[in-house]
Amino acid sequence: MHFSTCTYSIVGLSSSWIYSPRLTGDTMSDSSLLILFGSESGNAEDLASIAEKQAKSQGLSPTVKGMDEIEIGDLAGSKNVLLYCSTSGEGEMPDNAIDLWEAANGDSPPNLEGCNFAVCALGDTSYEFFCQSGKDWDGWFEKQGATRVLDRLDCDVEYDDPAAEFTASALSIFASLGGGAPEESDAVNESDADVAPPVEDSAAEGGESVGGLDDLLSSGDRSLVLLFGSQSGNSEGLAAKIAKDAKAYGLEGEVHDMDGFDFNSLSSKKRVMIVCSTWGEGEQPDNAEDLWQFSISESASRMEGVHFAILALGDSSYEFFCQSGKEWDGQFEKLGATRAIDRLDCDVDYDAPAAEWLMDALPTLAAVDSTGHFHEDMVDSIKMYASGTSLGAEGEDGFSMPDIAIEAIQVEATIFRYDPETSSTGTDTWLCSLSANMSVLEVLRTLKMTQDGSLTFRDGTVDDPNTAISVNGRLVLPGLTRLDSVAPMRDGQVSLRIEPLPGFDVIRDLAIDPWSLERKRESSEPWMVAATREGAQTPQGPIGTMEPGAAAKIHSIRNFASQNIIHSSSDAIPHANGYLGPAVIASSWSRRNDPRTSPTKRKAIDEMLSSHNGIKAETDFAPIRRQSSVPRQVSDALLEVKNSVMTDDGFNGKHGKHVWWYTWSVKSSGLVNDTVIYRQALGPFALLGNLFSGVTARMVLGFTRTGGNMFNGMLGMVAPPAGIGKMPKQFNSSVDKHHEVVSIFNEMDGRF
Repeated sequence: MHFSTCTYSIVGLSSSWIYSPRLTGDTMSDSSLLILFGSESGNAEDLASIAEKQAKSQGLSPTVKGMDEIEIGDLAGSKNVLLYCSTSGEGEMPDNAIDLWEAANGDSPPNLEGCNFAVCALGDTSYEFFCQSGKDWDGWFEKQGATRVLDRLDCDVEYDDPAAEFTASALSIFASLGGGAPEESDAVNESDADVAPPVEDSAAEGGESVGGLDDLLSSGDRSLVLLFGSQSGNSEGLAAKIAKDAKAYGLEGEVHDMDGFDFNSLSSKKRVMIVCSTWGEGEQPDNAEDLWQFSISESASRMEGVHFAILALGDSSYEFFCQSGKEWDGQFEKLGATRAIDRLDCDVDYDAPAAEWLMDALPTLAAVDSTGHFHEDMVDSIKMYASGTSLGAEGEDGFSMPDIAIEAIQVEATIFRYDPETSSTGTDTWLCSLSANMSVLEVLRTLKMTQDGSLTFRDGTVDDPNTAISVNGRLVLPGLTRLDSVAPMRDGQVSLRIEPLPGFDVIRDLAIDPWSLERKRESSEPWMVAATREGAQTPQGPIGTMEPGAAAKIHSIRNFASQNIIHSSSDAIPHANGYLGPAVIASSWSRRNDPRTSPTKRKAIDEMLSSHNGIKAETDFAPIRRQSSVPRQVSDALLEVKNSVMTDDGFNGKHGKHVWWYTWSVKSSGLVNDTVIYRQALGPFALLGNLFSGVTARMVLGFTRTGGNMFNGMLGMVAPPAGIGKMPKQFNSSVDKHHEVVSIFNEMDGRF
């Protein structure tokens, strides 16, 4: 027997009464319930799963099906149907519902007389056709003769609470249909009819039925989306580690590169963690910029129901410390997401604070169920669970690295080759399709394995300092350098120019001989000669103390990943075999400023730094500063050394005007001709000095540091900016006292 359309109950969320239809015949004993979902992002499917659990507790026999799992004719035999359907795009059916909807509107739609139904529609009021798919199904069921037992519910993006109330009401009605309902005139107080169904232990308001910790950690969607914004690879590596650690908390980590990620897909997620570094002056890293711009646009979806956590990496020596992470934190909140835990802003030494923060962040996110409801009372239990339980491990290192969702890109790799047996040099070029998340070291390994087994490079761990190479002019550790971070994509292709570090002898291909630097380091006598100090008495004897600020400074100067990279970043290295190099000088300066260093040792360091092969041999620190792999503390320390030595030598005094004009000429024109500086400093009368000193002749004949033909030499005599030649080489025996000229370069850097 079926019901006429005038007998369905009317339920408003604010109503105080529910009216149920009279039932007779075989319908009264049918407890079957078909729960259908049409889902694009998983929200409707989650609601269907929750309804299934609650239906069983009501004595019903539920069956959950996606709309792509049934035929339209199957509905003809269904007595009770509970339908959850989202809306996609401009009022369209979700992907898994399209075929069923087309069949429903075909030539032979089924007769649904005797079928009872209720529809919960999911949508977004920011779109014109709000909940259109649910409205379509609601009308179709009625058209085919089915009986609506509960008014359709149209949910906005914050659907959890109204959907939970709708489900409880619908299941109560379906249960009454299967076990006998009150007479039509009987009134049932909503406080009885709309009671939430019983659960095993307790049910969180608006959330999934959770009978205990095991139920929470094993039911529904347990994904944790990990998005990384990384410039040097630190954020990426940390995100991968977090994904591994998340398993212990019952979470499935999904690591995604921000580059190319669909931001709006986050609106359907329940747990999101951002691991993002800051680049330059508070800028987003390269792989995060596009996603950030979309997130602040009008196209970005709301994120109600999303619980998030932000782990920001930065450097406190910069003004906009962790700015990128702060921006993501604010934008997620602005879009309606819920902050699971306060943001962590990490300095360069991020390992320990990040590990401590994750001990709170991961269990907090794990306490969010598949509906997006936070079970605060479960957090401590999850912590205990994680600390005492191992969920298993795979892989040689104890875990399986999560897959990073990213497409392959076309790569043109041009690699320097050197054969010591024939002393021949050249390049090899390979075109290949590689995953953009590969490191440069992985690229080299791949080429060696698949293309040329003779390709030689130093291999090791991702942070092995001896693996350093030059990639497109950047000196990097290839294991920490992503393929898509070292070059922009042009015409669908990334081009790589891979070379050995400059300033070193090449053994073969990309492998260099580091012993030249090691011998210079040994010549600097890096060992400690301590002064006698008063200190605290300990079992080991008197131990001196040091101010925290002084300790931080001396340690930061030597806190670099690869001394080979710092050494090679100097343009002076290829032109001066005796030059100690910036790595040795920085380390010596750290020792020089260590309060524990004895006066005798400090004097020896000063003599070394001011020597011909010390800081005076460094001509220009701009190339060092431009290398992103060289810490800013190191270049700042080198500038301190330079200024200290020149101050002691008087270069800020009698040579001040000389330095000024030299600097003005270089900065204004980008060119230099040191032979005309004398005239610039002293005015027209200096021309006579040039003639008598032979400078003019040397300039015209091309025997100067700038060199060049006679025409160019004569042009150097005109008013400043003088000289049209290139920046001079750092060392030229034609110039007397070249170290003094070099020091002028240094002073130029210090003043400008």
